[in-house]
Amino acid sequence: MERSDEELMRLTLAAMAPGTDLREGLERILRGRTGAIVVLGYDRGVERICTGGFPIDIEFSATRLRELAKMDGAIVVEADLSRIVRAATQLVPDAAIETSESGTRHRTAERAAKQTGYPVISVSQSMQTIAVYVGDRRHVLEGSTVVLTRANQALATLERYKARLDEVTATLSALEVEDFVTVRDVALVLQRHEMVRRISEEVSTFVVELGTDGRLLSLQLEELIGGVGLERDLVVGDYLHPDDRRNLDAHLAALAQLSSSELLDLTQIAGALGRTATTEGLDEAVSPRGQRLLAKIPRLPRSIADRLLEHFDGLQALLLAGEEDLMAVDGVGGTRARMVRDGLARLSETSILERYA
Repeated sequence: MERSDEELMRLTLAAMAPGTDLREGLERILRGRTGAIVVLGYDRGVERICTGGFPIDIEFSATRLRELAKMDGAIVVEADLSRIVRAATQLVPDAAIETSESGTRHRTAERAAKQTGYPVISVSQSMQTIAVYVGDRRHVLEGSTVVLTRANQALATLERYKARLDEVTATLSALEVEDFVTVRDVALVLQRHEMVRRISEEVSTFVVELGTDGRLLSLQLEELIGGVGLERDLVVGDYLHPDDRRNLDAHLAALAQLSSSELLDLTQIAGALGRTATTEGLDEAVSPRGQRLLAKIPRLPRSIADRLLEHFDGLQALLLAGEEDLMAVDGVGGTRARMVRDGLARLSETSILERYA
């Protein structure tokens, strides 16, 4: 299956992260003040744009990459970075391919990346920079100190957004218990979820780029957003029309495709959820299925939760159900019925207290 440019760029950044042989080799080239073009992949398409040079089927290493870069021409390695395939070869990509670069080396690298579909790295001797090209994307590597500073700033922003998400989610829980939810309340929660998701992806990219230097940042990110993605899915699933619940992924994709300006408009979020995308539509009263609150009950199997959701018509019916009503559901005995009943009562009480505290 073909990878998207974004996914391939992340994989390439991981392969070039501090602590890897490739990164060490590239930094050796920089310190030696020699430029280089490195193609990360080899097939017939790459072979067709190579001219001159010589085949050199040897095991990849940082020192070999540095020594081969002393010669003019590009270096071609296997996609898994196991072997160096060619050296001192001239790349002749299609000159009709558009490029935004001005330098000869960078123009060649960008065109080769677009034509072959493989990542191409350009090391600039004069600018002392390392740029990687993947399809239409370009990324310039920076030192770990600079990247770490940006990552910490993004993480601080993520912490603030996560705190706000927790606030609006707690408010939604209380409104669900009281049956006072409107589309506006749901849209506000999903807006915050999407903001947190986008910032966490940015921090995740920094983690990939930092490699071994980003281990602490990775732990902080994991602790901060653990379970957020699942809760977002449950919120969307709670408020989809019954005939539209099989299209959960489509609605999640619609949220992800909203631009930054559209994300600030709650009517756009309501539209992505399949609701009326108007100001009046935001005030429409809605009731959840209850799957998000059921998911908060410890040791309740997903299969049992699904049966409860199928049996009862929404969260309010679940909250009003007694133990005998719950026991009417297949697989729910007396012990489990009490667990569900007590769990929902505890969650309801906690949500109300948190809202009015």
